[in-house]
Amino acid sequence: MISPAAGILLIADPFLKDPNFMRTVILICEHRQKGSFGFVLNKQFEQTLDELMTGFDGFPIPVYYGGPVQMDTIHFLHQYPEQVPGGMEIMKGVYWGGNFEKLSKMVKNQELDFSKVRFFIGYSGWSDGQLDTELKEKSWLTVSATRNLIFHPQPDDIWKDSLKHLGGDYEMMINFPTDPLLN
Repeated sequence: MISPAAGILLIADPFLKDPNFMRTVILICEHRQKGSFGFVLNKQFEQTLDELMTGFDGFPIPVYYGGPVQMDTIHFLHQYPEQVPGGMEIMKGVYWGGNFEKLSKMVKNQELDFSKVRFFIGYSGWSDGQLDTELKEKSWLTVSATRNLIFHPQPDDIWKDSLKHLGGDYEMMINFPTDPLLN
């Protein structure tokens, strides 16, 4: 397995029972000694951007559940570094955050490809050593992220496609039941 770092995906073990992370894929945006954070890529939130924020009327853009931490915050990943300055490059061509006012104008003027932007409510976070412990417990598999997985057109397929990307015997996990006792 690859060590955690920005641009690495955490793929939930098929038997992980935590309801926040069952069959999820998380993009790590930052991994430091003091802790780590990232966003769940494959759980669409029940409300759209126009329902969560004022000023986006008429733009029912999907929002994803980034994780259980600070559910009162909106974050975004994008592929527009020149048009949305101030973002942090997570991996080649993928940025977290930046000038939200510029992005808002681009949304309202329909100047962007929505397949190159993802909005998240909340985030996933780990304190010092917590993620390393979870990796030792085999709660997560790791693989390098790709833009195709991060901005996947079918979020429900990201977990399966991430296992396929990992390859080898991991691909068999796609068919594992969520509860092995039900098999």
